[in-house]
Amino acid sequence: MDSEGTFDARGTRSNPVPRPARPPVAPGIPAVPGHAPTTRPAVADWLRTPRPAAEPGVWRLGHRARPDEEPELVPARRLFAGALIALLSGWLLWSLLWNGYLGRYWLWPFLVLTPDSWNGTMAQVVASYTYYAIVGGGLLVFFGRIGHVPEIWQRYVLRSDKPVTAPPPRPDADPADWPDLRSAGLLDAAQSLTDATRSGALGDVDYARIRRAWQGVHARPDRLAAFTDTVRKHGAAACGHPSGLRDLPVRTATHDLATAQVKIGTAVDDERNPYARRTTGVALEPALLGTSLLAVGPSGSGKSVRLVRPVVESMCLLALANRAAVVAVTAYGTGLAPDDAFDLVIGVGRPDSTHDLDLYGGAEDPDEAARVLAEALVGDLAATLPGGDSRRAATALAQLIGPYQCVHGHFPAVPELRELLGGAPTAVGVLRTALEAAGEAAQLRELDARERQSARADDIGVLLAERIAFLDRPAFAEFFRTDGGGRQFSLRAIEHPLRVRIDLPERGHAEASRIVARLVLAQFNEAALTRSDRSLFACLVLDDATYTVTADSVRAVQRLRSANAGVVFALRTLEDVPEPLRGPLLGAVGCRMAFAGLAPWDGGRFAEAWGTEWVQTRDVTNRQIISDEPLTKALHMMRRLVTGKAATAEAVTVREVERARWSASDLAHAVPAGHAVLSLTTVRGEHAPPLLVDLRT
Repeated sequence: MDSEGTFDARGTRSNPVPRPARPPVAPGIPAVPGHAPTTRPAVADWLRTPRPAAEPGVWRLGHRARPDEEPELVPARRLFAGALIALLSGWLLWSLLWNGYLGRYWLWPFLVLTPDSWNGTMAQVVASYTYYAIVGGGLLVFFGRIGHVPEIWQRYVLRSDKPVTAPPPRPDADPADWPDLRSAGLLDAAQSLTDATRSGALGDVDYARIRRAWQGVHARPDRLAAFTDTVRKHGAAACGHPSGLRDLPVRTATHDLATAQVKIGTAVDDERNPYARRTTGVALEPALLGTSLLAVGPSGSGKSVRLVRPVVESMCLLALANRAAVVAVTAYGTGLAPDDAFDLVIGVGRPDSTHDLDLYGGAEDPDEAARVLAEALVGDLAATLPGGDSRRAATALAQLIGPYQCVHGHFPAVPELRELLGGAPTAVGVLRTALEAAGEAAQLRELDARERQSARADDIGVLLAERIAFLDRPAFAEFFRTDGGGRQFSLRAIEHPLRVRIDLPERGHAEASRIVARLVLAQFNEAALTRSDRSLFACLVLDDATYTVTADSVRAVQRLRSANAGVVFALRTLEDVPEPLRGPLLGAVGCRMAFAGLAPWDGGRFAEAWGTEWVQTRDVTNRQIISDEPLTKALHMMRRLVTGKAATAEAVTVREVERARWSASDLAHAVPAGHAVLSLTTVRGEHAPPLLVDLRT
């Protein structure tokens, strides 16, 4: 497992991780690297809060398990009426006993147990009142239980939804004392961290980061000395992120870095939700996002604010803890997160962007580079048009960029590639002359094959030239350089705990933005699946995945589960995905989320993916009982007074029927604003049924 700079001195690595994308410090104001936030959570109490094991997606911090089935509750009117009648009956019995109307036999135990010498003394008075209290208390308990008084106390006084407080742990198991380090014999390091935890100098990110480093020591025992030394020297700032930061400037969501969870809402107390999940918090974590997530909902339904933003914020915190790498793709000006929350902000087509995006994803092999670029250019057409076949496109690109690389030592830039794909005589002639001069017979055969195919009426090169023309615009003149100029970013850097945001020029270059989004997705899949070190969770977040999903990307997403990586797709409608890929996409992702305002045809796709379930239905037929006898009529009147219902005879029919978990109509019309229906799957295969979630709590 790579150290990610955890035990290295800062600034000494040959390929340092980019520093945070923050504005330059004003003159005269010194920078404070590694400055901890002034307000930190009470980490000691936070660590002591219980986190019981729970089903997928349950917010575990302070979670209280609920019963699997709803208990049979007596209606409130009947409950209080029965309690009142029982207590009145007990009071009546006590009055009869006290006044002697039932005789004095109930005093026989008292008379037997007290000696005659106590008669007329204070001892007899104390003993008699003690006996009265015992008898009266027994009657009170007896009639209280008959009247269900304990149930009233539990239901209306001791409410089960009160927050869980942190119970004081055993002294030898207090997580604030770092017991793992103490048991390993690192007493000095443990004491240093304990002091920092109790004083508030150590934050939750620091805790998660140092715990990550300690796990690395378990995997590589040779790092024990370095770990001990850095903790002794730096305390809470030990094992720092390459940026030197220890927290985000602003947090907008609720996080628990001990479990790597971010809370996105609360399961609604609704009959559609399983009883055990109602009113419980709903959270996302790498174990769930590793199966990838698809969120569909119209504009304004809350996808960006209530889902994408918390997920990106959580991944950035985990990156600062050296546990994750995140790449967020969004439209310029969306405000997904402040620039200071990222190590790198790439503004595609913007002159103030500090970094360029590698068009070929850092690939050195022409075939690999051509395959990834073909996905970006025509991948969205591969499922619908024969001429948009990605394999044909990759072959055509390889027949050009391979010979070009052989002559120039690098792949062609966008203008040169456009000329070659368009069959410009000058560009092709210059390339041919250079190949002949270099004696590259094999590359000449590739170029000859491209020229022969370009003569066909259905040549894929025409489509490729049309698509790459969207990137050959003045706005991108200084972008996608391949000559070594500028500072290029490649998705292969996700082996490091990076925080990257890529801003797309959606407003003026919509088609170019979609090509770049497909390019980032293809490069991410390639990089995540070929990583040598998969200990970091790699996450790609597409704030708008319109026309980004391709057939190859759907297949790659299924393989990301075993690569400790995942993708978050946010769509306004499934109509933005090619029709043949809508079903496979829903099947490829493990987490599906339907927001309020979903179209019925989109709801039908989700309903089909979530399937059906067997439910028990009860048909109850009530027949009022009418009696002419005075006593029976009096009893029926008493029953109606207590229960509020007439005396009836019920006939119950119970049946097992199969119905959709969520129908298309329910998804389209029964999901309130600010809510969503979410189903979850972990990378281990555990499932959570579709839940109606309130995203505002």
